[in-house]
Amino acid sequence: MRVLQFTDTLGDINGVSRFIQNLARLAHEEGRDLTVVTSTRFACPDMPTIRNFKPLLSMPMPKYAQLDVVVPPVLSMVQFTRQKRPDVVHVSTPGPVGVIGVLAARMLRVPIVGTYHTDFPSYVDTLFEDDGYTKMCELCMRWFYHGFSRVFSRSDQFLNEMKRVGISENKMVTLRSGIEMRDFGERFRDRSIWQRLGIDTEADLQGKRLKALYVGRVSEEKNLPLLVHVWKRIRQECASRGITAELVIVGDGPYRKTMETALQDDGVHMLGFKHGEELATIYASSDMFFFPSTTDTLGQSVMEAQVSSLPALVSDQGGPKSIVREGTSGYVLAGSDIDAWVRAAMVLLTDEAQRRAMSNGAIDAMRGRDIRDSFEHYWQEHEAVWREYHSPARAEKIVEQLG
Repeated sequence: MRVLQFTDTLGDINGVSRFIQNLARLAHEEGRDLTVVTSTRFACPDMPTIRNFKPLLSMPMPKYAQLDVVVPPVLSMVQFTRQKRPDVVHVSTPGPVGVIGVLAARMLRVPIVGTYHTDFPSYVDTLFEDDGYTKMCELCMRWFYHGFSRVFSRSDQFLNEMKRVGISENKMVTLRSGIEMRDFGERFRDRSIWQRLGIDTEADLQGKRLKALYVGRVSEEKNLPLLVHVWKRIRQECASRGITAELVIVGDGPYRKTMETALQDDGVHMLGFKHGEELATIYASSDMFFFPSTTDTLGQSVMEAQVSSLPALVSDQGGPKSIVREGTSGYVLAGSDIDAWVRAAMVLLTDEAQRRAMSNGAIDAMRGRDIRDSFEHYWQEHEAVWREYHSPARAEKIVEQLG
């Protein structure tokens, strides 16, 4: 079976990109015939399972200067698809590259599988605050996914959102979640990272100033305005108890400057993008993890935090709550309840025994979530679609329709 996977995000720094890069690497290691197709000016991993077409034009995305909207070379990408002769086309994103994947699949009459990685209607609703734009986005998503044989959700929690945009229930499959366990974990712990990053001095290391961490896009749709209010309260309560706690933000986005200004006197450190072993060390050397987003379909960084032994505080809306075991590996909290977030965070910051117990619980919560299990499930579902497409029953149905 040959699979071509089209994605608009691959060189970008986000959870979807990391997940797709992992799929491409595993396909190469295991000899599976998968090729990831993209068009971006950002650097992509140099692998035989990745094909990056130089964009004809690229421009900053509205509201997201850190991301690009591109005009891909349509004819070259369609010709490449013809040459590869895929049995199944997978479309990861409903952007320009994804649209080319859909068109090429329909031209070649091969089945299409997709993944609902991002809840774009919710993003549009948060960023533009215009019901008209939100409805338009929902209609576009409905049109885009029409005719797909399968649409993967990254968690059960987003199946209802997929129904809302018109995806048929009988086409939905929850893809087994997983990350590359080798890339993260307790073994990367090294609290001297804070000194190397200019956050702590050598004297501070002895006193162990507590670190709360957020990793992800720094944007309003991640519910970061709530985190601003929560952290201000936490700093006040910590100060009254003689505790030094700091908030470390890894990532970038349009809300960064606003957040940095709002918390300039509250022990916030904006580190921008971090990668590889440095990122793994930041995770493992922190004490707790915040992820207040109400729009994420899964929450890759929550899995990375949990396998790094970080107790996590997540919203009760969206996919991240499927990762955290309430009261064991963290807390699942109402996305707008500032008091609840402050209370939960203060438990972790003031009770070392509870924090340690939840650290162990976080590692347990990630057992069985290896990327290899996820990839195997991904491949089995594509094989099932391929078999269905060539089944005698489908052939008979087509003959009946032709009359």
